[in-house]
Amino acid sequence: MWRDMAPDQTVRIAVGEYEVVAYSFGTGDEVVFCLNGGPGLPCDYLRDAHSCLIDQGYRVVAFDQLGTGASSRPADPALWTISRYVEETETVRKALGLGKVHLLGHSWGGWLAIEYALAYPDALKTLILEDTAADLPLLARELERLRSALGSETVAMMLAHEAAGTLDHPEYQAAITVLNYRHVCRLQEWPAPLNRSLGDWNMGPYGTMQGPNEFLYIGNLKDWDRSGDLHRITVPSLITVGLHDEITPVCAYQMKRGLPDAVLHVFQNSSHMPFYEEPAAYYPALLDFLAKHSG
Repeated sequence: MWRDMAPDQTVRIAVGEYEVVAYSFGTGDEVVFCLNGGPGLPCDYLRDAHSCLIDQGYRVVAFDQLGTGASSRPADPALWTISRYVEETETVRKALGLGKVHLLGHSWGGWLAIEYALAYPDALKTLILEDTAADLPLLARELERLRSALGSETVAMMLAHEAAGTLDHPEYQAAITVLNYRHVCRLQEWPAPLNRSLGDWNMGPYGTMQGPNEFLYIGNLKDWDRSGDLHRITVPSLITVGLHDEITPVCAYQMKRGLPDAVLHVFQNSSHMPFYEEPAAYYPALLDFLAKHSG
């Protein structure tokens, strides 16, 4: 289970005219390369939830994506595209000499992982897609379903604020808070690494690519859909999802149907963060998959 630990290496890597900061734990030959969610979040929450895999002999690598954490923070919206982040990911993998990796993408990091897998299939041993989707129009429909559970009056209020652009109004924010505690993390106290990431959120990449919050997708990725290309990803794949996840089991099952060699785990007592919400079920599922496809 997760615990705070210092990385064995912290490396600054040139990405064009900027730099990103990568963190490496352990020295194993099998590398778990983590792509965190957001966009715009530092990698703390995902890095710190998986660095403990060194106990089983794995090397774990994560990095603060451009615009986040200790990496450079340019303000140019033209930088916030999934294709640029794919090339950034490949730059980091090559700079660290990681070879073939177990690529683990969570949430937005899963969309990035799918794009990366399509662009650089020879760089992967396996693909691990956590609490993510391959079809954002499908996800948008699922989010509408989750919002509707708040009741018609609350939905009408939210739509009115979204139309007026008054998303900072307390009643709108109250509705988002309820949704976050239902579908992002169901723990009463959120773990310190998650709070660290959320406390340093760069809304520039997030607003440009996704939108103003987790339940309104209006950014440049809103029409992104790779569900029809999943058949091209032939490495063994693990899909994980919480039963109460904001990126719902419907999205996970669509990926399961599309990937040629995939297994799906649904965590019954989790939402978007099974590694924190349900670690006793999460880690055995992940480690069993990795063990089967290592060596």
